[in-house]
Amino acid sequence: MNAMPYDVVVFGATSFVGRLVCRHLAGASGPTGLKWAAAGRSPGKLEELRQQLPSAADIPLIIADATDEQALASICAQTRVVISTVGPYALYGEPLVKVCAETGTDYCDLAGEVHWVRRMIDRYESTAAATGARIVNCCGFDSIPSDLGVHFLQREALERFGRYFTRILMRVKAMRGGISGGTAASIMNVAKEAAADLALRRDLQNPYLLCPPDQRPTIRQENLSRPQYDAAFQSWLAPFIMAGINTRVVHRSNAVLGSIYGPDFRYDEAVLTGQGLRGRMKAFSIAGALIGFMTMSALSPTRWFLRRFVVPAPGQGPSPEAQKKGFYDLRFLGLLEDGQTLRVKVTGDADPGYGSTSKILAETGALLARGGGATNAGGFWTPATLLGDQLLEVLQKRAGLTFQVME
Repeated sequence: MNAMPYDVVVFGATSFVGRLVCRHLAGASGPTGLKWAAAGRSPGKLEELRQQLPSAADIPLIIADATDEQALASICAQTRVVISTVGPYALYGEPLVKVCAETGTDYCDLAGEVHWVRRMIDRYESTAAATGARIVNCCGFDSIPSDLGVHFLQREALERFGRYFTRILMRVKAMRGGISGGTAASIMNVAKEAAADLALRRDLQNPYLLCPPDQRPTIRQENLSRPQYDAAFQSWLAPFIMAGINTRVVHRSNAVLGSIYGPDFRYDEAVLTGQGLRGRMKAFSIAGALIGFMTMSALSPTRWFLRRFVVPAPGQGPSPEAQKKGFYDLRFLGLLEDGQTLRVKVTGDADPGYGSTSKILAETGALLARGGGATNAGGFWTPATLLGDQLLEVLQKRAGLTFQVME
């Protein structure tokens, strides 16, 4: 590798999650020996960020706008990896992906906008393959716990049973966390675009949207859109807001690996709400709240109301205390056709969307910068297909995640 000033540049460093990523990289629990810089469009906000970080004087600052391809190319010329936190990605994310693909610069983000990821694959995968740029989207709570949770469970299945599970269920057992203005803006932008575009609405319903066109099975996938009872977990279920991106990433992992889990592999996600009348009422309450939020996000007057009075403004989010009190507990159940099963648990020790996501994203970028990965081939990869066991180890050591079999 040619010597470069930086291993990692955090672009969008003054966003809510960007600040958290920088704090992890600068903190005692972050990766050691990493040369990194913070980049964004506002010199004042960048300097304010630097003053809030440990060893503040040692953190270089780079001024660049998300729309300025020349400035973005200058960043890429100085670093091995760019970590991007400039959501909504459908509005601001494309120029950086384009420039990274063209310059052969590795890239990761926390995008949860599945239609945008599909668009980037269509436009820039051939370029990235030619230059050697390794592009890894969805490197936050959506979708690394899901993608690596399936990877971990399937690894155990191969060791114990000599074959992979043909069906996996992921259920959110418990979770506590808040929402930032950036995440709210991303979700609301997807709803706005979908309301105006019938083709996009159809795409968003496609469980194989992120798979290569020649590797899209026709088997029906579960898509929980209303409450139902789950006999496997003996609990009522509610829809999980992140399932729309997580399931697509998991299916892309299977496709990129040559349908290694089988052409009839099925995967779905939902939230456990408990048994009896109380569990059922909670399931209906969550489902109703999700439908209401998405409906209001799709309509201009109610979208304005949400932005003005309900959701945080861009750059705002859960307090440090709320992030530390946050956590998540995800349960995965693998099923074989002969009835054999195995359960694993994936947990995170902080607010899923911010405290945990920032550590996950920072460690993913650091691993890429150190040459981690199953291959150096360029293209669009999922976390599991490129980083797999290496990322599992790193996240358990430094990001507060656990992956364990439930005997």
